[in-house]
Amino acid sequence: MALFPDIHFDISERKVLLRLFDILFAFAFLYLIGSFFEFDYFRIDDENWIYTLVLGAYLAIFGTVFELYDLQKASIFQTVLKNTILTASVTTLIFLLTPFYTPVLPENRLQIIYFYVAIISGILFWRSLYIGLISSPRFYKRVLLVGETLDISKIIQNLEAADPNYKIIGYVAEEDNMAVSQNTDIARYSAKDLVRTVGNINVSEIVVAGDYGKGVSLEVYNQLINLLESGFPIREYTQVYEEVAQRIPVEYVDKDFYTYFPFSRSNRNKFYQFAHRLFDVICSIIGLTVLFTILPLIFILNLMGNRGPLFYIQRRIGRNGRAFKMIKLRTMVKNAEKEGAVFAQKNDNRITIFGKFLRNTRLDEVPQFINVLLGQMSVIGPRPERPEFVRKLSKAIPFYETRHIVKPGLTGWAQVKGNYVSTEEDMLEKLQYDLYYIKHRNLFLDLNIVLKTISTIIFYRGQ
Repeated sequence: MALFPDIHFDISERKVLLRLFDILFAFAFLYLIGSFFEFDYFRIDDENWIYTLVLGAYLAIFGTVFELYDLQKASIFQTVLKNTILTASVTTLIFLLTPFYTPVLPENRLQIIYFYVAIISGILFWRSLYIGLISSPRFYKRVLLVGETLDISKIIQNLEAADPNYKIIGYVAEEDNMAVSQNTDIARYSAKDLVRTVGNINVSEIVVAGDYGKGVSLEVYNQLINLLESGFPIREYTQVYEEVAQRIPVEYVDKDFYTYFPFSRSNRNKFYQFAHRLFDVICSIIGLTVLFTILPLIFILNLMGNRGPLFYIQRRIGRNGRAFKMIKLRTMVKNAEKEGAVFAQKNDNRITIFGKFLRNTRLDEVPQFINVLLGQMSVIGPRPERPEFVRKLSKAIPFYETRHIVKPGLTGWAQVKGNYVSTEEDMLEKLQYDLYYIKHRNLFLDLNIVLKTISTIIFYRGQ
């Protein structure tokens, strides 16, 4: 009986594969063009190694901006084609505009076209292989759920929605009251012969998703130990959910939250705090300079499209629960909340035409660089909420107040990963992303958020 899983790739492994082979195939096609055509603009050799490093860095950076490494989008060729063209176009342009680190422009300008086409062709050739092979069912991670849980259908939906290669093929439970949706065609297996079941249905991993008050029975526990001693991967659901969805599942953690949630060491790291604050100050100076440069144009457009005050000041809750006055460019009609505070909807009719443009481009948030400069906010962090909503959500959502242990931000993990927030259920999802950021925050995650924020602006997905 085979107890060991077939070949499969975890999320982090697939992202590394995408990044690495995008660059390698682009270089390979550039090398082939140089071998068969009169192409000497870009040569891969010992003398030009710095050009190679710069091109690789540009491809990795702009590939992130244009969502080439979003695993959901990486399995759809039409989306990959569009994002590859955008990535290659911007990479080629920036490569040409940085002459100190890139080759001198060739006399034959046609070589630039060869350079551009080679990058696109190399990446698309590799991505076709990825979609046809690695994204195929042959490389899916086949997962068996074990334990008593309140809502197995939601667990299946959460995991498979976050990772298209993560397939729940069945579950093992000892009670008949296991909540399974009628729309779920997932098989149920007996808990009495778990070891044989794992071998028969070719499982890659076991995920224990039990009711935290009960745990698993001694019979199931002993079988799991036997599998674990055989080298079979067994993991707990909240850990898998956090890794796959990049969110903290607070609704399942319950009383073990503070044991489960070791706050990021970056919250006490002096170098990180200094770098984070320096980044805030530099971005604020740049952002406010841009704002004052375009302010006359915004003022004129506001008179035509908003017809009212240009700025809007609102009380928000910041770090340690302290209230502050946040400044924005006004995007709604005057007296939009005369009947009380309500969540903004995705197609809210209170948002003006010009206000919609400001929101989608994130220009309405630029005045908040004043709050950042004053130390009330940061560029990156959980978005600050209004006191009325905080009081309500703190009662309805567990651990909601935890998001106030860091400064609120102009943008954050929830903004670049989540959807438009208009309900308490959406707020729970947003909190999960915010807590993930607080738990894992570091310079690399901050950089990732900055790049993804640029993506949301480019693709016009402002919230």
